[in-house]
Amino acid sequence: MDKEVTIVSKPVVEVRITSSLSSVQMMNRFNRGITISELKARLETIVGAPASSMELEIFSGCDKFLQKMENDDALLGSYPVDDNCRIHVIDKSGGQMGEFYDVSKVEKFELPDEAYEQKSDSVRAFLKKQRLGRFNEEEMAKKQADLAAHEEEQKTAASSIVVGNRCKVEGPRQPTKLATVMYVGTTDFKPGYWVGVKYDEPLGKHNGTVNGRKYFECGDKYGAFVRPLNVTVGDFPEEDYGLDEM
Repeated sequence: MDKEVTIVSKPVVEVRITSSLSSVQMMNRFNRGITISELKARLETIVGAPASSMELEIFSGCDKFLQKMENDDALLGSYPVDDNCRIHVIDKSGGQMGEFYDVSKVEKFELPDEAYEQKSDSVRAFLKKQRLGRFNEEEMAKKQADLAAHEEEQKTAASSIVVGNRCKVEGPRQPTKLATVMYVGTTDFKPGYWVGVKYDEPLGKHNGTVNGRKYFECGDKYGAFVRPLNVTVGDFPEEDYGLDEM
């Protein structure tokens, strides 16, 4: 005699949750025995929309719309909900997608520097106590001295470079480039001494004009500024790339 087989739904279902307030999709488990009203209360803590303004829609595992979940007193299990189906929360209170992730709308608390200076449990207080970073006078003095020495080397190197010199430009992780010196001196865009060059090939960044100031003239993408220590002056004839050949 054949036995009768009874199929019992699992008491707990794992579903995907999406909302009109976010593009994030979350997996959550719910008991089929809770009411839709209780479901909304739990969803409030998940998606951030008030339960009183929620509309719920249920979609199948392959995202086919099934129906709205409109009866707050009905049990979750009375709807065609199954593992991997999707419950979509629509916020009718006027919230916008991404509103809870836009920190520009959050009022910021700013502590005056004088008050921050008096705090004993701040990062600044810790750095002072441990004599780290800018609060290590010896380390900072050494860094300043090293920087000054390096800038003096740049200045000395610049003094031996003359406009019109042929040169090669070398830099870390950069191919060697042949060029003609077009400018030597200080600039408005960065401190220190710089050498303006016109590359033999269009491997530069500009035409000799930077931030509206013309330092020299050359074709577009042929000009660049490099640090003097990256420039070696010498007899580097301009290569013939055969651009005029027929």
